[in-house]
Amino acid sequence: MCTGKCSRFVGLSLLPMAFICMIANLLLMFPNGETKWTDHLATQVWLMAGLLGSGLFMLCPSCNAIRAGGKGCCGEGCCGNRCRMLRSLISSIFGGLGSFYCVVVSGTALSDGPVCNLNDLSGKDAQWGYHLKGLNESYLTNQASWDLCVQPPKIVLWHIVLFSILLGIGALEFVLCASQLINSLIGVICGDCRKKGKNEA
Repeated sequence: MCTGKCSRFVGLSLLPMAFICMIANLLLMFPNGETKWTDHLATQVWLMAGLLGSGLFMLCPSCNAIRAGGKGCCGEGCCGNRCRMLRSLISSIFGGLGSFYCVVVSGTALSDGPVCNLNDLSGKDAQWGYHLKGLNESYLTNQASWDLCVQPPKIVLWHIVLFSILLGIGALEFVLCASQLINSLIGVICGDCRKKGKNEA
C-alpha cells in the first residue's frame, strides 16, 4: 500500500474514533443520562481525556492524514506530496500524545473506580467517595462489590463500559498515529508512490 493510500486509510479511521471518544466522555459527565450527579464525578471524568486527548486532539492528525492522501501541494514532480506528508507527520506526534493521555487517564479511572454514595442519604449523611478503590480484590473481577454503590444507580457499569471504550479506542488511535508517523516519514523522504493520473483530489 502506497504512502498516500495508507494516510487516507488512517485519517478516515481516526475521524469516527475521535467522535466516539468525545461522545463517551460527555456521557460520563451525566451518569444514567441524568444531570443531578454532576457534583459527584470521578476526577478522571473532569480531565476530559476522551473529549480532548482522543477527541479534539485527534481531529487535526485525522484531517491532515486524509489530506496527505490527496494530490500533493505542488502536484507531480516538484515535491509530490511531501509537504502534506510533513504536516501529517507533525500532527501525528500530537495525536499520539493525546491518545496516550487518554489511555493513561482511562486506565487510572478503571483502577480507581467511580465516585459513589454508599446510601440513599444526602447532605452530611451521604458517604461519597472512591469506595471500590481500597478493596482487597479488584471490583472489575468482583461484580458483587458493585452493590456497595447505591447512588448513582448502576454507576459502576456505566463507569466501566465508557472508560473501557476510551481505553480501547485510545490505544488503537495511538497505534494508528504511530503507523502514520512512520508512513509520513517515508512519504517525506520518498514522496507519494501513486502513479500519474491516479492521484486523488
